[in-house]
Amino acid sequence: MLHGYRCDLHIHTCLSPCADLDMYPTAVIEKTIAAGLDIIAICDHNASENVEYVIKAAEDKPVFVFPGMEITSREEVHILALFDDLSALRNIQDIVYGALHGTNREEIFGCQPIVNELNEVDGFNERLLLGATDLSLHEVCNAIHRLHGAAIAAHVDREGFSILGQLGFIPPDLALDAVELSDVGGIRHPQVSGYPIIRSSDAHVIDDIGRRATTVYMATPSIDELKLAMSGRGGRHIGS
Repeated sequence: MLHGYRCDLHIHTCLSPCADLDMYPTAVIEKTIAAGLDIIAICDHNASENVEYVIKAAEDKPVFVFPGMEITSREEVHILALFDDLSALRNIQDIVYGALHGTNREEIFGCQPIVNELNEVDGFNERLLLGATDLSLHEVCNAIHRLHGAAIAAHVDREGFSILGQLGFIPPDLALDAVELSDVGGIRHPQVSGYPIIRSSDAHVIDDIGRRATTVYMATPSIDELKLAMSGRGGRHIGS
């Protein structure tokens, strides 16, 4: 039986230096519930240390959390990587860290705290998380799919760090599962109409969680089911 899950598949935590420090795991889950969301994905910039803690904060709560990451390619394009489990996320993290260079300067870029499900600061990520990796767009998407994840082009309706803003087109051989819209105004490029479309908040502050959402009709919360819905197969589909 299919169920309509209200999803926000692009949410940051305080680990992202451009996110508010109030975006710690328990606060994210509390706001997720208040916003009436069923499924979220945590996608910090080039990092994943807070994902496990958001999942722990969601235990015994009516929320499912996809482990994820927002990866910056060599072309400075943001790609969302969503997975079923933390093992795959750790594998993509190793790939990303191997291709990410530089050290964060907190006074310029912001704080990058690792916060657990008890609201305790476990440490700080010292890498330059706002930097671009050495991975090409194709390498990013191929790595995601090797780990059985979903690759989504982030906020394609924005100029900054989107595939259309950076390249002006979507390479026809790029293995994308969907594209994401996050701003008001709808589709501004004809190339987007050929791809499955999701809407997400790209929340960097608490009140933005659930500001944009997508209802996904699938049997269970899983990457395989999500891909079926994005491709409109097996009765699975994406709603408004």
